[in-house]
Amino acid sequence: MSTITGGCMCGAVRYEIDAPPLGGGLCHCRDCQYRSGGGPATAIAFPRAAFRLTQGTLREYWTRSASGGQVGRTFCEVCGTGVSAANSQHPEMIPICAGSLDDPNLFRPQAHVWTGSAPAWHLFDADLPSFPASPG
Repeated sequence: MSTITGGCMCGAVRYEIDAPPLGGGLCHCRDCQYRSGGGPATAIAFPRAAFRLTQGTLREYWTRSASGGQVGRTFCEVCGTGVSAANSQHPEMIPICAGSLDDPNLFRPQAHVWTGSAPAWHLFDADLPSFPASPG
């Protein structure tokens, strides 16, 4: 497997991942709507141990999720591009924002989650499983 790379819009942040993705999904929770600008967040999960920040600094912002855990979201402190997340209930994983990947085609959504929080205009791929809250 080749190294997966990514970074932010301005180029101040760069990262590498040396593991295949664990899975990906579209999250429609209210917090992800804030992060994305209105639509669902696109996240692809990797083992945290395989992630390396190779350039720049990430800022973090933590909130309490609807499921009760703490969720941290990282972003470039220069341009604001969302890069990754952290979940206190799954510290072994690092969700990466699909848009920060150098090759966003690596993202293969497997499900819609928190669809109960989605506004009426959110679009859903009918071929993917949908969950009104977290499936796990």
